[in-house]
Amino acid sequence: MTELGRLEDLPADYVAALREQNLVPLWPKLRAVMPAGTPRPQTRATHWPYAALRPLLLRSGELTPIEKAERRVLVLANPGHGLDRMQASAAMYLGMQLLLPGEWAPSHRHTPNAVRMVVEGEGAWTTVDGEKCAMQRGDLILTPTGLWHEHGHDGSEPVVWLDVLDLPLVHYLEASYHVDGERQAQRAGASRAYQRAGLVPTPVFERSRRAYPMLRYPWADTRAALQALAAGEPELEAVQITYANPETGADAENILGFHALMLRPGQTLRLPVRSPAMVFHLIDGAAAVQVEDQRFTLAEADTCCAPGYSAVTLANRSAGSPAFLFVADETPLHRKLGLLEQRSEKRG
Repeated sequence: MTELGRLEDLPADYVAALREQNLVPLWPKLRAVMPAGTPRPQTRATHWPYAALRPLLLRSGELTPIEKAERRVLVLANPGHGLDRMQASAAMYLGMQLLLPGEWAPSHRHTPNAVRMVVEGEGAWTTVDGEKCAMQRGDLILTPTGLWHEHGHDGSEPVVWLDVLDLPLVHYLEASYHVDGERQAQRAGASRAYQRAGLVPTPVFERSRRAYPMLRYPWADTRAALQALAAGEPELEAVQITYANPETGADAENILGFHALMLRPGQTLRLPVRSPAMVFHLIDGAAAVQVEDQRFTLAEADTCCAPGYSAVTLANRSAGSPAFLFVADETPLHRKLGLLEQRSEKRG
């Protein structure tokens, strides 16, 4: 490989003249922005144990009233990007959000897409575009770009959920903002009409279609679908389903992808090396995640991430029960940009 010139090889007066005109020589930085063979992600394999996170999140409820926080969240920040950047990967933001009984997180809308994966508790709800979505453990709730949403809690115990947003990308594009709104009038969930596979409501008379017809994906249905897939295809290596738009078959949202994966009892699953970063959140069971030479032992509600172009192995630590994981990744974004890549083996 040709050795490129260094910045320090250039005369100081020449470098100063370039900077005066807002110019920078490419060749000293070329290998850093386009390394040979494989990218060098800033994203690091990182594990956020829920047992350590939960007491800190509950204490935030004692320290900061909802009126002062608006959204009471602890960000799961990746040290590879710097904690102050508040991102889990290049395109994904993660946060654990707490809502206490009787609280209301006011209505707003914003340009980043978001989803909520409910971690614990009952009695909370999210209203999205007027549709009231109950929040139960393992449910996935969409709050897509531009839609009004708010959270309320009519129960008696704390409710916690995992937020996943494409905020880092939207912020990088200088397109991130929010708008405050009034409390929404609630209507019954239209999503229920889409919860039978292969069946969608068909209007007799023409009507406008919603871009996101299904906003709540109940865990009971998702788990049943995984179990049916595993039973129906016993030789299938990866028992995974994708959260999709029931009208179009496309990904549920347009930047990040969301999936549910079941590990059979005692199963070890080696994933292909792919370009998108991935997030794993354990809903039920006991699992281990190995990213290159790092191994994380996941208890229920633990979350971890893996950078793109990494060898990832998932293992069910129970020989008698399945393990269920929620997976978020950057696949739709990579596909749209023409960057989606899968490698049979890792190359240096």
